[in-house]
Amino acid sequence: MSEATSETEPWRTAAAETAHPRDAAEVAAAVRKAASAGRAIAVRAGGHGHWTPEPGALTIDLRALASIEIDGTRVRVGGGALWHEVAERLAPRGLAISSGDTAMVGVGGLTLGGGVGWMVRAWGLAADQLRGAQVVVADGSIVEASATDNPELFWALRGGGGNLGVVTRFDFEAHPLPGIAFADLKAGDDHGAFLRAMREVLRDAPRELTTTFMDVPPMDPSAPAGAGLTAVWAGPEPERLAGVLAPLRALPGVTGEVTTPAYREILMEMPANGEGGEEQGPPGFLGGNGLFAELDDDLIERLVAFRRDHPASVTFVRSLGGAFGDVPQAETPFPGRRASWFVMAGAFDHPGMDEESRAAALRDWAAIGARRLSGYGNFTDAASGEDVRRMYEPEAFARLARIKAEWDPQNLFRTNHNIPPAA
Repeated sequence: MSEATSETEPWRTAAAETAHPRDAAEVAAAVRKAASAGRAIAVRAGGHGHWTPEPGALTIDLRALASIEIDGTRVRVGGGALWHEVAERLAPRGLAISSGDTAMVGVGGLTLGGGVGWMVRAWGLAADQLRGAQVVVADGSIVEASATDNPELFWALRGGGGNLGVVTRFDFEAHPLPGIAFADLKAGDDHGAFLRAMREVLRDAPRELTTTFMDVPPMDPSAPAGAGLTAVWAGPEPERLAGVLAPLRALPGVTGEVTTPAYREILMEMPANGEGGEEQGPPGFLGGNGLFAELDDDLIERLVAFRRDHPASVTFVRSLGGAFGDVPQAETPFPGRRASWFVMAGAFDHPGMDEESRAAALRDWAAIGARRLSGYGNFTDAASGEDVRRMYEPEAFARLARIKAEWDPQNLFRTNHNIPPAA
């Protein structure tokens, strides 16, 4: 996209469909212009995802708003910053914020959807570390949101998605992190036994430990094929991580080691959306995700069977609990605070699949997902209506709809997991 074409309308680009504002005032000008024309507003804060705005919508690209200001442990991050940029700025000060797993993920999208990351058991969600925000709301006003300023809006920002406005600045409380320990284990042949052992390790594990099990087909160098576990210890204590993981490392066929990389180094590298040519969306995903209270034997068996029965599929299991579960359910919109595990399973739709195979993948996921507490929006592509409603506790959804009616009664911010304003 080109630069602004005039001083009087700095939000407008040559294509007239995407605005590239340089500060909050220009974001406000773009919002007012779209609102006056009755156009929906889509927000791009990093471009990691593959959302397609509705026809006629104005996309506001926040990439130019990527400043990072540090004052002690308070960190003010522009709405267009990426998580690897935050990690790199904080590391020399021995600080960190729990982010997603991928370097190119935008701070805005992850935080507004909750933000399950490497330090979720140690520090909670990305949204749990939020202390305030600057927001351009639907009438073009620039407002502050915090526990004392517009507290209902602040509540909604911590898990309600991009439904309330354009967040141009996030104020986080960072955590001291002098270093981490990291383990990368390859599972043996018995994945069920491995998952059961992982469950027992996490049952009483210190909250410094967060683990992720993945079983994937060949995809790309950032996710080599096979089943294994990555574990992060929030502190430079490899001996403690090795000790906690000893039961897993003792299983037949399990290999791997414990290292002490920088936190930034464990954020996975993935190509930016559209890199290397025309933008391409991801392949269809025939499955879903959910927050689960327990990783019981039945769930484990179904996950192992899913991966076995659908060769081009992935299973993903992330430990929760700890600081994530310390937050009372009503304190944020994010659902399932009593969950101990986040689970995802799905087959990748490809030309070689027939309709029977597609139906089988969806049927097998439905059996897995039937017992979930809720879904997780940040790992959900297309969703609307009842799908979105099921992402929240009933009380939280109703409260979000009331707040939406106050701040965006015309539902301008709807090219997302949309929560319509309450009538």
